Amino acid sequence: MRYSVFLKKTLSSIIQEMNKTPWLFVRDPQRDFSRVRKWSFGETLRFLISMEGKAVKDELLEYFDYSPDTPTNSSFNQRRAQILPEAFEYIFHEFTCTTSKKKLVRGYRLLACDGSDFGIFHNPEDKTTYFQSLPGTKGFNQIHLNALYDLRARTYADAIIQPARLENENKAVCEMIDRYQGEVKTVFIADRGYESYNIFAHVQEKGMFFLVRVKDILRKGGIVQSLLYKLPVDQDSFDETLTITLTRKQTKLIKDNPDKYRFIPQNVHFDYLDLESRLFYEMNFRIIRFPIAPDSFECIITNLPREDFLLDDVKELYHMRWGIETSFRELKYAIGLINFHSKKLDFIRQEIWARLILYNFCEAITTRSLPCKSNRKNKHTYQLNYTRAIHICRYFLTIRKGAPPDVETLIGRELLPVRPGRSDPRKVKFQSAVSFLYRIA
Repeated sequence: MRYSVFLKKTLSSIIQEMNKTPWLFVRDPQRDFSRVRKWSFGETLRFLISMEGKAVKDELLEYFDYSPDTPTNSSFNQRRAQILPEAFEYIFHEFTCTTSKKKLVRGYRLLACDGSDFGIFHNPEDKTTYFQSLPGTKGFNQIHLNALYDLRARTYADAIIQPARLENENKAVCEMIDRYQGEVKTVFIADRGYESYNIFAHVQEKGMFFLVRVKDILRKGGIVQSLLYKLPVDQDSFDETLTITLTRKQTKLIKDNPDKYRFIPQNVHFDYLDLESRLFYEMNFRIIRFPIAPDSFECIITNLPREDFLLDDVKELYHMRWGIETSFRELKYAIGLINFHSKKLDFIRQEIWARLILYNFCEAITTRSLPCKSNRKNKHTYQLNYTRAIHICRYFLTIRKGAPPDVETLIGRELLPVRPGRSDPRKVKFQSAVSFLYRIA
């Protein structure tokens, strides 16, 4: 059995099992989906997972093969309103746990932590998502996605959705770390926004590893600035192992031993300290500094063992973190997550979880597909065209009749040349929500 067929059957079996007990995932267990019409519970789930960024009517016509009996937009919206967003979150976790293939680096699983904002409908009344830069100007609304991304398997491992006004990336990452059930050694890799003793402690409590870029010693604030007295600041590069004890106490003993204790104020959140039963918390980690350009340096804090990961290995692991950035680009533009089909926040949450499921489905197939070999001597080396591969996988997911296409072969023929050294300056501009009026018409 081809891997693409296996994945499709796995996703279908999860939905079929849910279809036997729909009352667990709907708003009104007594009434919702009690009668089967054109839209069954399972059919509604499948359609939402396979949607792209087109108008709802176009999506319906394509999904139902342009049949005269194609359901109306209204019937679809009535049905989706009965389904809780948690139904799609359940599918995401079940599908990810069932199909994830752990691809390790030296026996370690690499998970990147990051977040991304999505522009949604304009609604000044929603104080949890609305921003206004200046009085009298038109504001905007956003929702925030926090994610854990497997850098080798190229799939999302977990996610938390927050209204942008209530965004708390550190809290979200700690929650995802706490509920992580990985059976192998795992490294949580993050950028400077995750510079926090609390995050380090949550990883340490799980017996796992962290690798986080932090502020350099030349910049004010941050963890490294408070530990300068323990570091060889006269050197451009160093790899120092430190042991510190965190505490909220301010006794004479604490103040007289700054090389051993690190005071954590009450206004700094830390889950493993209080003034009664948990007075001290010990942490062990490495602080690594290296140059990246003349007069430019990077600092990384990690608890990875030195015998397994030297300086160059740590630099390579952090470089791999960029994979989650490219995944957000594919999620937004190739999968179509910037094109929402509703104003309702619950519907938007449905679509975010549905796109994450579709992304994992497509990437799991794509990473198992190999580029077709050619006898010609090519000027460039080639890589798979992931955007085209996503469209092929989505079509494969939607077909219900006829022989399935050879997805792996089709993907293997869609190639793009690799041109090393190319760069394109980042175009920073205001990003507003994509109007959805043409899609719901």
